[in-house]
Amino acid sequence: MTDDKDVLRDVWFGRIPTCFTLYQDEITEREAEPYYLLLPRISYLTLVTDKVKKHFQKVMRQEEVSEIWFEYEGTPLKWHYPIGLLFDLHASNTALPWSITVHFKNFPEKDLLHCHSKDVIEAHFMACIKEADALKHKSQVINEMQKKDHKQLWMGLQNDKFEQFWAINRKLMEYPPEDNGFRYIPFRIYQATTERPFIQKLFRPITSGGQLHTLGDLLKDVCPSAIAPEDGEQKTQVMIHGIEPMLETPIQWLSEHMSYPDNFLHISIIPRPTD
Repeated sequence: MTDDKDVLRDVWFGRIPTCFTLYQDEITEREAEPYYLLLPRISYLTLVTDKVKKHFQKVMRQEEVSEIWFEYEGTPLKWHYPIGLLFDLHASNTALPWSITVHFKNFPEKDLLHCHSKDVIEAHFMACIKEADALKHKSQVINEMQKKDHKQLWMGLQNDKFEQFWAINRKLMEYPPEDNGFRYIPFRIYQATTERPFIQKLFRPITSGGQLHTLGDLLKDVCPSAIAPEDGEQKTQVMIHGIEPMLETPIQWLSEHMSYPDNFLHISIIPRPTD
């Protein structure tokens, strides 16, 4: 891969200032103060909220505490989506800090998966990495790694260790020079205005004529409604890691540098603010 290490660092160390408040109907022994945290964009909510949980459990009656879950303006937040994706999809045009409501009761079974331990997050994360490598390299890279390499990827993410993670992940981003890119690009497109979970299909980074496919090419093929009509104004924003990449950006470069640690490009299509 081309070595734009500064980009990788900037993506890794992206943070979202967040204010957690306890849901007003939760029964407490005394008033619950809000809790502020800088959330890592690349991580998962249930991986980084131990302090939040401890903070609010101090004021709760123990019999009132069951599984913790989070919500933003009425929308339960899916813990198996990376934090940066959740913010881009639901809150990217709102003022900071991001205001998240904490619940300990009435778990929304229809909307959220249960997450009883960090093992569940690890299993989900590794499943994504394996799926991404199946698309990129027919699973050859991940299958040649040892168990300790898989563990190092997970520990690097869990402990927020950039060097530890990228020492292994670098191998997942390489390809033979004669290929000019991956076999297929691992991506998922999420639309804020639809109930559909996401769009995912096979897409090659290189045209049959050897040209580099761009982000614009991907969107035209997979989600044409995200592209402005030639005579009209752009009604949507295309966000990855909180920024709007230029549509001319090669999709191979984005896959190498702007993928989340699970090795997928998570692309949010959101309505453009009107004011």
